[in-house]
Amino acid sequence: MRYALDVEQHAFKQMIEDFLKESLPPALADKVRCGAPVSKSELASWTRILNAQGWAAPNWPEKYGGTGWNLMQRHLFDVACRQAHAPALSGFGFNMVGPAIIKYGTEAQKTYFLPKILNADLWFCQGYSEPEAGSDLASVRTRAVRQGDEYVVSGQKTWTTGAEDADWIFALVRTDFDVQQQRGISFLLIDLSSPGVNVEPLYAFNGKRLWNQVFFSEVRVPVSQCLGEENRGWTVAKSLLGDERLLVSRVAENKRILSVVEHALATQRALGVCLPLALDEEVAALNIRLQALEMTSLRILSDADAGEQIGAEPSMLKLKGSELVQDIDELLFRCLDHFVLPTDTTNYKRAAIGEDYTEYAASGRYHHRGYTIAGGSSEVQHNIIAKQVLGL
Repeated sequence: MRYALDVEQHAFKQMIEDFLKESLPPALADKVRCGAPVSKSELASWTRILNAQGWAAPNWPEKYGGTGWNLMQRHLFDVACRQAHAPALSGFGFNMVGPAIIKYGTEAQKTYFLPKILNADLWFCQGYSEPEAGSDLASVRTRAVRQGDEYVVSGQKTWTTGAEDADWIFALVRTDFDVQQQRGISFLLIDLSSPGVNVEPLYAFNGKRLWNQVFFSEVRVPVSQCLGEENRGWTVAKSLLGDERLLVSRVAENKRILSVVEHALATQRALGVCLPLALDEEVAALNIRLQALEMTSLRILSDADAGEQIGAEPSMLKLKGSELVQDIDELLFRCLDHFVLPTDTTNYKRAAIGEDYTEYAASGRYHHRGYTIAGGSSEVQHNIIAKQVLGL
């Protein structure tokens, strides 16, 4: 099946592209294109540009600062941003805790947190995983003992991305140890500057601080910072997915990375490097896979916007989209050959021995290996497809 954008969708896409040409700082886009780190201040500045336009939170209701866009429009916006090499905003705030606060929060919580998230004045990180609770989050042991109007929180969270830059953490904690695992969990919003909180780095093999451990030692948290009902935090945690499960194809990111591959090939040939024609065949094959993925994604999003029930199809999008990112990374890695060796230094644009995009190619490749784990591993997606689609 082919899917073609209608006149209104084309006009919407053009509007987004025109805005990006005018408003996205070229130096920032250049960093994203090369895979270089984007600082908190740079991302905050871009967030505020989008917020001033009213586009920082396309997935939020208009009442709380959202756009009112449907799923198709959000997809087109995402693709346009990634193709222009705009940095993705903080997913912990905009895609996770923000929608949860909108759905489960008190008026006081909404009034305090939502405007600050929109304007990058307050940053969240996620406190789910623990040393003995990774894929099985119902086994969390971080405990929150209620004492009057406060919880006293003790325990540990690990693999906490972005905790070094975050102001707050949303955490799953155990508030009742005498019931079934999922029923005794609460969802707390915790200020990381609270006494008793300690954030320690976890480094990847390339020396980069990609994660953290967060330790809670009798941290006092007001009961007013519990999101949703006490002992019903599992319901809140599951709701974070929402309609986002339909936007898991990574079409936008695949298009961005594939454009870097095509640019790399063209640049090397312009410099006189003799590259085998087989590389062009591989690029063509990846393009075909990407087109098939996008057409499938557009069809599903169109059906969802029309009110049709969507079942397990997003698992197919997630599976194929994650694998495609990794395959495109592998091709870029091979195309650059020895240029990827001196990678990932702190001297952006000065240490690479080849073109500017070579310096972080290896780092991006290794980071994206986690795409087939994050958000539901490939094994989980295969099981869902087998049971819900094939009836096995």
